[in-house]
Amino acid sequence: MDLRDFISQWEQQGDLKRVTAEVDWDLEMSHIAKLVEEKDGPSLLFENIRGHAPGQKVIFGVFSNTRRLATILGRPSSMTMTELSYEWMKLSVGEVIRAEELETGPIFENILEGDDVDVFKIPSPRFYDKDGGRYVGTAVFHVVRDPETGEINLGTYRSQVLDSKTIGAQILKGKRGDRILQKYKKLGQKMPICTVVGCDPLLMLAGSAMVENANEYDVVGTLRGEPVKIVTEPLTGLPIPADAEWVLAGYVDGDDLREEGPFGEYTGYYTEELYHPVKKPAVNVERIYHRDDPVFMAASVGRPVNDNHMMLAFVRNATLWTELTKMGIPGIKSVYMPPEACGRFWAIVSVKQLYPGHADQVAAAVIASNTCTYGLKGLIIVDDDIAADDLPRVWWALATRYDVKRGTQIINRGRSTPLDPALDPSSKFITSRLVLDATIPFEWKEKPVEVKLSPEVLESIKARWSELGLD
Repeated sequence: MDLRDFISQWEQQGDLKRVTAEVDWDLEMSHIAKLVEEKDGPSLLFENIRGHAPGQKVIFGVFSNTRRLATILGRPSSMTMTELSYEWMKLSVGEVIRAEELETGPIFENILEGDDVDVFKIPSPRFYDKDGGRYVGTAVFHVVRDPETGEINLGTYRSQVLDSKTIGAQILKGKRGDRILQKYKKLGQKMPICTVVGCDPLLMLAGSAMVENANEYDVVGTLRGEPVKIVTEPLTGLPIPADAEWVLAGYVDGDDLREEGPFGEYTGYYTEELYHPVKKPAVNVERIYHRDDPVFMAASVGRPVNDNHMMLAFVRNATLWTELTKMGIPGIKSVYMPPEACGRFWAIVSVKQLYPGHADQVAAAVIASNTCTYGLKGLIIVDDDIAADDLPRVWWALATRYDVKRGTQIINRGRSTPLDPALDPSSKFITSRLVLDATIPFEWKEKPVEVKLSPEVLESIKARWSELGLD
């Protein structure tokens, strides 16, 4: 399936609205999308963007609710985020299905090069009034290849339009893309790169996941149950989705840094560039490919909850659960990284305790996981009678099962994202972490006895529900 298949499916489900009135790419389009998103409205497909060619479209809200996340994963739209995360976990531990390379694909329907390359022809929005410019990349992934291992990485890095032939790439230090870029720099070479905007949304989810030592195309193929169709981009030799909507191909010179930003990030705050301009890697775009009547994919940004938070929460739920399963940690019942906490900074794990110290083992495993080693600030562990996403019950556990002295661990140093606005600007790469063990200790012989409704009376009442006039 490609992005157009999902658009058709959402439209049939009444979960997509076409906007045919003219809208401005400058603030107006993003503001409309944000207002609809905050009302849990449908995905929006803008079909008439001021100053852009007829036929070009922009879609917002692809990831902004669990209904659409479910259809992206090929599951019923009624499933919850934790249920979907469990499905991802079950599928991802199965047999790997490799990508299938084709000779050509729809992405090559239009090719712009030389003087025809103009990034401003792409209907990329400006989101907020203090943003540094238009952003071609908020729902985007960049394809690069490790020069030593040959492994392909899909990384989601925001991309500002810097000029007609250059876009930014916020490849943060320490991320896999940065490690690959440093290898090219050491070799004295430019890094080939392809920027993909608009594709099977599951590819975007895989690109935003903390996946190490794996090809995200193969991850998606494994989840889909069929291979991802790819083609080779001739300039860079990199694999790109055969049915992508837009692809920008070019190179990154590790020594050529450009000022980029500011940008209203997923934290709900502006990044440090608002006060201190920061130079970052830039992509010199040499070719632009697009399908006929291409669909540009954008994601809302700003304070929770929006597209980015739902996407981050979902993939981190799924990858954390997968990692804990592969580690062999027993008793994991559910995992949840709330979108309200930006989908990254807090995690909740429900566990059926099997032995003394089990909750401590879970805490150590979560913090050591690839998913949570980056950016996590807090972890809450609850017993298996409470689902990780049942927040009222999580609060109940914190109130009645959590003892501050016994259940608190403070970890002074851990890897952080420099986008965290709570951190000291002089030390943006290190954070402290808090573990709250809200479980009843396994080894207690006398445990608190929960007040519960009588199962027999409940069954009797259910049988009389209509008689009682409570339907």
